[in-house]
Amino acid sequence: MTKEFTLSLFSENHIGLLNQVTNILARRKININSLVASESAVKDVYLITVVVHTTDDLIVKVSKQIEKLIDVLKVFVHEANEIIHQEIALYKVRTDELMASNRIEQIVRNNNARFLEITPDYAVIEKTGHKNETSALFDELHPYGVLQFARSGRVAITKQIKELIQYLEEMDIGKNK
Repeated sequence: MTKEFTLSLFSENHIGLLNQVTNILARRKININSLVASESAVKDVYLITVVVHTTDDLIVKVSKQIEKLIDVLKVFVHEANEIIHQEIALYKVRTDELMASNRIEQIVRNNNARFLEITPDYAVIEKTGHKNETSALFDELHPYGVLQFARSGRVAITKQIKELIQYLEEMDIGKNK
């Protein structure tokens, strides 16, 4: 039985690492649903957040294989109840549709979204939330002519108390002994 997992992969910033990670997943026929790479709270350590659907057994094997990569410092595997996550979505709609009635403004307010920019030709709306929330807003705006739509991947932090900074400090202490 497959379920959703979020991999938090901490690494040094080296060329080709992302390719190596995606190759490991592709060889196991695991599709990537979301992928985000960014700096972490630790200087010179980067976080790659990958969302996949797979089995418990396969995620353990894959995470161990990824962790063996030279540039990878640590891989954490999380289920949905172990993380807090969000995505950001941007929607571009025609300004004439926005001005024709107050319906788009009501939709934006009801969805806790906001206008980022309004020009004579288009308006850009921003919504943060889970994928189902950003998709629901798209569905509501679609009849009014969405010109463009873009959604980020998942950005997540854990609910656990022990974070990467403490883990890395413990690794350094172990090396200095």
